[in-house]
Amino acid sequence: MGLVKRDRHSYRDAFMNLLLFIAWILLAFSCGVLGLWCVITVRLKLLLSRQPTVRAGLDLPEPEGSGGGSGGGSGSGGWPKLSIIVPAHNEQRVIDVCATALRKQNYPDFEIIFVLDRCTDETARIIAAHAAADSRIKVIENEVCPEDWAGKCHAARIGAEQAVGEWLLFTDADTEFDPDLARAAVALAGEQQASLLSLLTTLTCKHWFERIVQPLASMTLVQLFPPGRSELGKRARPFANGQFLLFARTWYETVGGHEAVKNDLLEDLAFARAVYHKGGVVCSFFSDGMLGCSMYGSYADFRNGWKRIFIEACKRKSSRLRKYGLQSIGAGVLAPGIQIATVIVAGGIWTIDMPLAIAILSVVLAGWIVQGLCLRTIYGLCGAPRWAVITYPWGSWIVGRMMLHAASDLKHRRPIRWGGREYVLEERK
Repeated sequence: MGLVKRDRHSYRDAFMNLLLFIAWILLAFSCGVLGLWCVITVRLKLLLSRQPTVRAGLDLPEPEGSGGGSGGGSGSGGWPKLSIIVPAHNEQRVIDVCATALRKQNYPDFEIIFVLDRCTDETARIIAAHAAADSRIKVIENEVCPEDWAGKCHAARIGAEQAVGEWLLFTDADTEFDPDLARAAVALAGEQQASLLSLLTTLTCKHWFERIVQPLASMTLVQLFPPGRSELGKRARPFANGQFLLFARTWYETVGGHEAVKNDLLEDLAFARAVYHKGGVVCSFFSDGMLGCSMYGSYADFRNGWKRIFIEACKRKSSRLRKYGLQSIGAGVLAPGIQIATVIVAGGIWTIDMPLAIAILSVVLAGWIVQGLCLRTIYGLCGAPRWAVITYPWGSWIVGRMMLHAASDLKHRRPIRWGGREYVLEERK
């Protein structure tokens, strides 16, 4: 009988020792998670303190010379002529808001060129009403797209050929401009001597996927392309957002215009790389609410659109897509799961090693607090409600799965539909 009791005590002691060993491992893991979120928070704070928003352009004076942009030409001074070019393919959902906002721009000399690209909905009718009421609007209807061109790029090229401005602003039909945006952007581009200036838009958050998934998808994109001027030497990752591309015309022509990026499904990144490698200055700024965008009206469109973005952002490499997809799932799903398990283990060792249990609970709690505050800032920047932070694991899982599915689509050459056409993308090594 005594032998049985000793065996039971031995098993219990062995189990408790194992539990303590696991507790120390989980404490180390929790310290790592806390440290990671502290680093992310510090980097975010530095970015926000150093990176001005486009609103900084509101305080700048009238430009001294037109054309600008790091060798973009010279002129007689004053506000340069601005051409705003909007490619539109079946945009009846958003085109009226876009046109109304563009007509309200507080800019002294601009034109608006809508290129209606193979539209089969009510887009043409809606734009015709705006054109009839505003002589600054030009409407071009395009019915064809060459096989070796992406539809948006071809439409944008057509618009650029008709433009007369010293600065060319390419924007999407699903955007909404603040009345002072054009003035602020042109002034800021001149002050920064930018060849290409782009903005990170404030995305709408009306649908569940915009509140829960969109902030994390945007965070992944920012992770791939940290915002700021592209002066990072050999490791530079120049970035631009196709929803707002403001070119000094001379630089648009220097890089070859849309002809140079005609088969890129993310022409913005291709333009940023082209300008950077030609020696130009690429700037990106937060829009700070001055540029809104309603990217997708349904989850199916949202999912397909972001898969396309991720594929191009990862340079059509399935290995990179898988890496970031697994990273999203690991950080957003696996790590919180392990933290919860850590709390359970801490409860199990409370009676045998209270100081260790308290240390574990303190580190986990601190990690949750720092993570929560950091995510609140990120979600706020994306225009998402602060309560959506509690859905972080769910959103991370969806983003991770989208990237893994995108890797599979790329590897198996499944077509991507965008702008009224299907594209089969070739994986790059």
